[in-house]
Amino acid sequence: MTATKEATQAPNAARRNEKVGQVISTKMQKTIVVAVEMRKAHPKYKRIVRQTKKFYAHDEQSSARLGDVVRIRETRPLSKLKRWSLEEIVRRSSLAQIEDTAHEAVS
Repeated sequence: MTATKEATQAPNAARRNEKVGQVISTKMQKTIVVAVEMRKAHPKYKRIVRQTKKFYAHDEQSSARLGDVVRIRETRPLSKLKRWSLEEIVRRSSLAQIEDTAHEAVS
């Protein structure tokens, strides 16, 4: 019975929506704000227009830093605004690396 339950949950997790964006805020505890840029054609003029949308994502270890490019995955509602969780850090920001070396030098 548990084998069938696990088999039904695996495709469900694969269907969850994923987005890639840049971290624009890490000021909350265990929460990051990710800006995802979408490029869409204007309905009338057919010109490509950039749209940016902010998503609040859960970051359990607070590992993401400002400027990092991250992948977030849709999840159950965790709070009023959080419906996403941090899946992985795709690319570290050069700003975050400079911040780390400065922090280590002070310590």
